[in-house]
Amino acid sequence: MAIDLCNKSPGSLAEQDPGSWDEAVESPVLLEDLGTDQRERLNFAYRTTLSSVDPRFVAGDPAAWSSDFGYALDKVAIRLDNRSNEELRRAALSHPDPAMREQALYEYADRDHRDAIELLRDAVRNDPNREVRWDALWAIEKLGGPQAITTLREFLSDSDPEIAEWSKLFISELQTGDPAFDARAGLYTPGRTFDESIYLLIHCDLYVRLDASNTHWGKISLAPQGLARIYGQAHACPNVATRERQLVIAKTISGLHEDGSPHCDNYLFRGFTDRTRRDRGNFFFESLVPRTFFRSGHADDPSAGVTQANIGFARYGTWHLEPKFQVHEEAAIRYVRGRFQGWGYVNLANIAGKSLEEVLTPGNGVLSTLHHPEVGPMTNAFILGTFKGKLNDWDGDGVIDLNSRDVYSTVDGEIDSNQDGVADEAGRTCCDYTNLLP
Repeated sequence: MAIDLCNKSPGSLAEQDPGSWDEAVESPVLLEDLGTDQRERLNFAYRTTLSSVDPRFVAGDPAAWSSDFGYALDKVAIRLDNRSNEELRRAALSHPDPAMREQALYEYADRDHRDAIELLRDAVRNDPNREVRWDALWAIEKLGGPQAITTLREFLSDSDPEIAEWSKLFISELQTGDPAFDARAGLYTPGRTFDESIYLLIHCDLYVRLDASNTHWGKISLAPQGLARIYGQAHACPNVATRERQLVIAKTISGLHEDGSPHCDNYLFRGFTDRTRRDRGNFFFESLVPRTFFRSGHADDPSAGVTQANIGFARYGTWHLEPKFQVHEEAAIRYVRGRFQGWGYVNLANIAGKSLEEVLTPGNGVLSTLHHPEVGPMTNAFILGTFKGKLNDWDGDGVIDLNSRDVYSTVDGEIDSNQDGVADEAGRTCCDYTNLLP
């Protein structure tokens, strides 16, 4: 979350030049020049935006705005990525691994340097990996301000429609609080388990307790591709009939199994959704799933022993509907955004003295819980962050794909390796590591 806080503290707002809004606002007009209908729409947009104002900067009860645990930790945690700024800039533009280029970009942005947006712009312009490009656009939005908007505008006509649409979406969010999309048509594929499979971008800050005194904390700001490499690439998988009360987050980790098969790790979430507006849903969902906890701190590595535990996670946010995309006579979800939080275990011996390339490896970190007599005392990481996901055109035919992504889950989160809607093994929601033992 720290990138999102950059340039937004009272000190930053007072001391730094935020830049001019003249270039960030198209054709500015005076309020008195607006018509009655325009004034009403502007007032509605203003009141809507107030709901997303950071409460830490609004007078009121400190219990409501000064109790953010992640915000408190971010002020005291030391960076576990100790590369110099020059090393980060070099890695961001020239590292051969796209996930490492992206990780350097996010770490540099998280340090809040004045030229961060300029470095991110260079990556969007020149990086050959489209995910690095759209994740860099997201980092630009996180930094915010007039410079972010003018930079995002440079990519509105990008040759990659996804880059152009992400730019349009981020600009709209910064200006109005709501997303905006292009006019492409959508394609729904009948007969699949889920009505939609939405590819998620996830950025998180991992705060690690470094000793039992609770006075020393470390921090890693994980960019989307780095997080996906360790914990798995996630897809949000809703069905129209049940999306207001449950959905599956289907994750796959590539490169963990020696045979090349994806490591499947599915989470069934349940919760409440507010539908007082027809064009969106505000939700708060929780998941509680049985998992094998690897005491080594590395997924599928039982060398230090294993324990069975129930792992909980929370996610909350908003999904936005697209009336043009109809599924079972209902508007499909075109975009989702929100926050999440949970607990983890980081084996400090697995990362001490190692390069980031050695740390950001498949499975090198496990989710955890405090509610278990053995696992609880080992839990040392607080995980929180933000996620965004929109429907994309994955095959390049100019049409947005609603549910074409391969996800290995039943509607109840059970492993379904052949995607026929039937569980490989009733009740199993994560790959069984014992099948991989020699």
